[in-house]
Amino acid sequence: MAGERVATAHSPRGETVLSRREDGTLELRVNGVFVMDTAHTASERALARDALDAFLGSRKPPQGGTRVLIGGLGLGFTLHEVLGYSDVDGVVVSEVEPAVVEWFRQGLVPEVAADRFDERVTLHTAEITESVSEQRDSTLDIVLLDVDNGPGYLVRSENASVYGTSFLRQCRDKLGPGGLLAVWSSAPAPELAESVREVFGAVEQRAVPVTLGSLETEYHLYTGAN
Repeated sequence: MAGERVATAHSPRGETVLSRREDGTLELRVNGVFVMDTAHTASERALARDALDAFLGSRKPPQGGTRVLIGGLGLGFTLHEVLGYSDVDGVVVSEVEPAVVEWFRQGLVPEVAADRFDERVTLHTAEITESVSEQRDSTLDIVLLDVDNGPGYLVRSENASVYGTSFLRQCRDKLGPGGLLAVWSSAPAPELAESVREVFGAVEQRAVPVTLGSLETEYHLYTGAN
């Protein structure tokens, strides 16, 4: 349950709240919908690790280093994991809520506060569809999408297009040879799996065990490769 409000912002999309529970855990909600917290970050980290390990495990790092685009900044844990790889040369982070970007720049999440000084990071305050369209074709190595709780649990209804074949094809076109797309979902998403398969020819799904208080559950990662 959310406790003390640390920061609140309003935008055309509604209210975004960063709050601190009694145990010190930070929690992010958008229009009352839970997005993520600092107590359970395994799936965000796994999203980055799985994609980077798969990409780097079978080849030498690209000349000039690995380039990553992350859809969704949130509390910064996916970015934090990506920055732990020395082969990563540049990271574009697309976040639609200006307040979330500003809270990151202010260092309000202690675990990832140092990342705001990393020169490899470019923060782009925009819709993920806009950020992807602005990239040149075949210039990215990895695209990580974590903009919702999955296609069945949208933070905003407008995000439904992010999981369709049209946008996934745009992501594919921005990826170079061997490039990877990875998408996070809080629940099994067979339609997403089929869309990734249609665009990339194959899809890999991984379940990530997560403990939420006394509840044991699983989150899911869907990956397609050029």
